[in-house]
Amino acid sequence: MKEGQPSRTAEYMALFRALESARPDGQRLFSDPFAQEFLSSALTGAVRAARLPLAHWVICRYIDTRWPGVRTSGVGRTRFIDDALLSALREGARQVVILGAGFDCRAYRLPEMQRVRVIEVDHPDTSAAKQRHMQRLLGRLPEHVQFLSIDFNREYLADRLASTRFDRSVPTVFLWEGVTNYLDDSAIDTTFRALSSATDECVVLFTYVDKAVINGQRSFPGETNIRQSLKHLGEVWTFGFVPEELPEYLRERGFCLIEDASSVEYRRRYGLPARDRRGYEFYHVVVASSAPRNIVDLFGKVEYEPSYDYKSPRRKR
Repeated sequence: MKEGQPSRTAEYMALFRALESARPDGQRLFSDPFAQEFLSSALTGAVRAARLPLAHWVICRYIDTRWPGVRTSGVGRTRFIDDALLSALREGARQVVILGAGFDCRAYRLPEMQRVRVIEVDHPDTSAAKQRHMQRLLGRLPEHVQFLSIDFNREYLADRLASTRFDRSVPTVFLWEGVTNYLDDSAIDTTFRALSSATDECVVLFTYVDKAVINGQRSFPGETNIRQSLKHLGEVWTFGFVPEELPEYLRERGFCLIEDASSVEYRRRYGLPARDRRGYEFYHVVVASSAPRNIVDLFGKVEYEPSYDYKSPRRKR
């Protein structure tokens, strides 16, 4: 991430959410009416054009060819996390802390989130940009959301949370999406230990990249383009987990692994066709808990399957 600028990868994730939201009702995985507002004028123009089926197909096909799997993994993980988060809220979570919030707008687009306390934690530059956008879109910043600026590589989360309205006594969801692969192992360790001691009952939803990709032991489709793009943006990957070692890593830090879903698994779960499940197979979304006996029962009840027929964007003949 370049100094003094909000995260560019956060902007591209907003682009993917905006493109998915431009699809017709009954065919999209979710709706994020705010996503387009965080885009540059050029990307905004692309989203507006994408409301036409042929243009949508062309734009998505260009993205998927140049950066295989990035878009479909991004929208699949968004829906997966939406479902897991809403399940936790239905079962009694009363507080959500979003770590590395970027341009995530769940606090504003999901009605259930407006009934709980939300703390959005992010780098000062990205947080400032987010607040300017939401102030403009909503007229004022909502009372149920508090913003907290932090540099995960330099500051301790526990110290910074103490300055907020964070309530240690209530069941909490910590959401950590699209962040761990940009940090170092010390920051990851410190953050997990801070979360486990922050409250007696919590769920952690986080994403990670397979370590084999970070250290070069595993190649992937579009690798050259993706790595070059990340380097140009100043947001290169620096950390990954070994999937087989994750359960023990979490256990040592006070958590029980509930689910570790690869991008292949969660894209299949939501009905994305085989072509859209290619690329980014190394990306994972994880559900973990500090209260496993209760939370295992909860996540055994989650209904992940979509109630609609997801259709891949394609050109009409």
